[in-house]
Amino acid sequence: MAANERMNESAEAPSLSPEEAGEDPAIMDRYAGSNHGGGGYNAVGGMGAWPGPPMDGGMRAPANPSVHSMAHGSAITMAALAPVPQARPVPLFQPPYAFVVPRKRINSLADIERFHQSEAGKTFLGFIVGLSDSVKGMRLSDYCRESPLIMSIVGILGRMSEWVDEIPPRQQPARYGNLAFRDWQARLENQGPNLVRQILPDHLTDAVIELFPYFQDSFGNATRIDFGTGHEVNFAAFLICLARLGLIKQDDYQAVVLRVFVQYLDLMRKLQTTYWLEPAGSHGVWGLDDYHFLPFIFGSAQLVDHKYMKPKSIHNQDILDHFSKEYLYLGCIEFVKKVKKGPLAEHSPMIDDISGVPSWTKVNGGMLKMFKAEVLEKVPIMQHFLFGSLIPW
Repeated sequence: MAANERMNESAEAPSLSPEEAGEDPAIMDRYAGSNHGGGGYNAVGGMGAWPGPPMDGGMRAPANPSVHSMAHGSAITMAALAPVPQARPVPLFQPPYAFVVPRKRINSLADIERFHQSEAGKTFLGFIVGLSDSVKGMRLSDYCRESPLIMSIVGILGRMSEWVDEIPPRQQPARYGNLAFRDWQARLENQGPNLVRQILPDHLTDAVIELFPYFQDSFGNATRIDFGTGHEVNFAAFLICLARLGLIKQDDYQAVVLRVFVQYLDLMRKLQTTYWLEPAGSHGVWGLDDYHFLPFIFGSAQLVDHKYMKPKSIHNQDILDHFSKEYLYLGCIEFVKKVKKGPLAEHSPMIDDISGVPSWTKVNGGMLKMFKAEVLEKVPIMQHFLFGSLIPW
């Protein structure tokens, strides 16, 4: 369907308040989205191909043949054929503890392979899958158990958000890379260890030396004034370290996503749009998002088996208006449309193409495979990943 036809259909949808819309079947039938054709992921650009099942049953050729040479064909095929990653329990770290300052270890593809064959690598990916599985069918406003630890982390992230208000952007000619972000990062370096110490029980306060480097590197780079999926991975690493210490348990997973990660995402979007952080290693127009990957995983899980909203529903503006604060995936689309100008198909063709996948289950599975292939298996991203006693090398 052409872009103007989609716009016309969206315009015909009812303009209702969230309370009026709810998810009533009669209303959602009209909200179900346009008949966007879409298709499987095209193998374009350095990002590679959508590893989920295309609608015509086979891997599609590139939409633009001129960029075919940029795509790593064998890696793409392997990602597409790979099984969907499965959840794994996080093993508890056993005393006696010997916490260390974590350091970088990955420098080559061989190191990447070693990491993914290790228990640490399998546990890390399995933790992400476990978080994703825990929020299937849930709204952000749904009840979930919030432990004191969860509430403490949310409170800390909220306090860090207040720092942004206290450290306004500087007046400078360049829009991107506002130097005030370095002041915000300096405050994080100064106050961050105590913030992390606040969430630890007395017998684990020594763990700050190992936990804080993960936490510090979760919010971008002060030198380059940028942020990307590698920093997001470090936040996930911080969370899995807390799980290894027994502070985050499996029945906390829903709150980790619906409360902690949502607060983290809100903070990062505030940092990005206040200080206009450069995208770290962005895939540009061929990427899902210039900064984030995990909210697409968790957000697609939320929508699995939804009765009325389908992947193509992202083209209906009324759906985005009414439900972007309930579903992370829709919130991602809304945010991308806010910070980028023009039709979605032009500035975010990968997102646009995914909308043609028939079910959220397939979208979620493809996202997990893509996260492994395009984030956790990329040396430029994982060369910054840290290893210590909690995530051993």
